[in-house]
Formats: sequence, C-alpha cells, structure tokens
Amino acid sequence: MHPDEFLRFFETRRASAILRTPIADAAKPAMEAALRGGFEVIEFTLTTPGAFELIAEFSRRPGIVVGAGTVLTTDEATRAVEAGARFIVSPVVDEAVIDKAKTLGVAMMPGTHTPTEMLRAHRAGAQLQKLFPAPGIGAPYVKACMGPMPFLRIVPTAGVDAANAAAYFAAGAFAIGFVAPLFDADEIAAGRFDLIEQRARTLLEAVAGVPTAV
Repeated sequence: MHPDEFLRFFETRRASAILRTPIADAAKPAMEAALRGGFEVIEFTLTTPGAFELIAEFSRRPGIVVGAGTVLTTDEATRAVEAGARFIVSPVVDEAVIDKAKTLGVAMMPGTHTPTEMLRAHRAGAQLQKLFPAPGIGAPYVKACMGPMPFLRIVPTAGVDAANAAAYFAAGAFAIGFVAPLFDADEIAAGRFDLIEQRARTLLEAVAGVPTAV
C-alpha cells in the first residue's frame, strides 16, 4: 500500500485501534474484538509480546490495514514492514526511522508534542504527525498548531476518548488513535473482550459524521 493510498484510507476511516498489552495470549482476541466493533486501521505496538507475529497474521486479513507502533530503530521498521505493516508509528521524531520508512515505501507517523517537533517531522518526510501525548488543553492545542501550519496532518492519540473526539476533529485533526479508552487493561486481563467490542462501536459512533474541520 503506497503511503498516499494509506492516507486516503485512514482519512476516511478516521480512527485507529492501538493495542499495547503485556499479556501475550490476550493480544489477538483483544484486537479481534476491536475489528468486530468496526475498526479497519489497527496498530500493534512492538512492546506487545509477539507483535511481529500478530502483524503478520492480521495483515493477511482482507479489508484492514495493520501498522507497527513504538518503532524506535531502523531494524524494527524493516522487520515490521517485512511482517506486513503498512504504516510505522514512533513515540519520537527520529530522522533515521523516517528515512527508513520512506525507503520501505510505507507511511510514517512519528510522535510529536510541540509545533517545532511537528514541523521537523513534516520536513523530514513524515506524512503524519502523531500528537503524543495529547496535552491537557486538548483540542484547542491542535487548532493552535494548525493555524500557522495547515499543511500538517495531526493525529492525536493518548488522551483521546469518546467525549473529546469530535472536538479534536473540529480543531483540524486528520484522524485519531484510541489506546486505553478502547483497550482497557483490566478488561483485557479479565478476558472481557465483549466489552472491548462494545467500546469499539461506541468510539466509532463518536467520530462518525463529525466534520473534520471548522
């Protein structure tokens, strides 16, 4: 999948499911619950046990796009793409990883927090700028950053939930990523994947039909 194709896909789906769990046996059923709830863009962080194997398995399923998160090295990026990842996510801006994503032909979303980091990531060639963690002032921060830099594609993650998702889109967010509000750690540990599926539906309903900008 060409990066431009991924951007179009992500923009129309509007949200991704981001799984981070230390429980190896729970990772697969947790993500399957998110898929049943309607998510089509999913991300396995490399801190999850068996992440590369999960990326390989889920990338073979039709109709979804799988990415790798918490990618910190070029070797990890290469291995993730070889496994089937079609986008790479990092918690930081690292030009070497961004360059590797370009070489591998996949979209890159480095973690940024300040306007300077966002511009640095954009100029390095990252198609998306992950807002991580989303600041306490929330959506107004995205709007403030987009004002002088409307060419950015900001994707807030940590700190986004059903209650504020619409506000982030109204502020100009390109898409959003759900982490803990979707994958509750206690529910994963208890095997309550039915509740994760319900939450997936609720979160996607919260973003459906919301204008992408004001």
